[in-house]
Amino acid sequence: MPVTEEAQPRERRSRPWGLGLALAIIGALWLNGARGISSTTNYIGLGPAAIVLAVGLGLLVLGVLLILQALRGEFAAVDHEAEAPPSRTGFLLALVGVAIPLLTMRWLGFPLTAMLAFALVTHGFGSRRTALDLGIGFVLGSAAWLGFSRLGISLGGFLPLIG
Repeated sequence: MPVTEEAQPRERRSRPWGLGLALAIIGALWLNGARGISSTTNYIGLGPAAIVLAVGLGLLVLGVLLILQALRGEFAAVDHEAEAPPSRTGFLLALVGVAIPLLTMRWLGFPLTAMLAFALVTHGFGSRRTALDLGIGFVLGSAAWLGFSRLGISLGGFLPLIG
């Protein structure tokens, strides 16, 4: 009779705390890197290091939480034999979606580029509702453009092709 995971002693179960440790180390490296960024602020009170600090702190906190979950044995077991193999097409679509801003930002503008990138990445992850994904991407890109422009941060024209 095979031994199930529930029947195994808690000490013998796989505890992938290394993932949390790696994430915490990356967060610490981000925080250390933020120390070298100039701390001058503009009129909104945030300097260039603010985002780097926020990302580093977030990674560090998530890493510690993952370590705690692993030590308590709260990770769900994954049946690798039942999983479908990774989709090469899906990966390539997501990769193109991430790379598309490098190629189109200047002449399409932020909202249209965000729309294309969002739709490609969601399609790579299995979504087949292209029109909805394009709409959501446009709304998110437009909101981000508007938010940054209100903060005085220029992302270029809203729709450079028109203007």
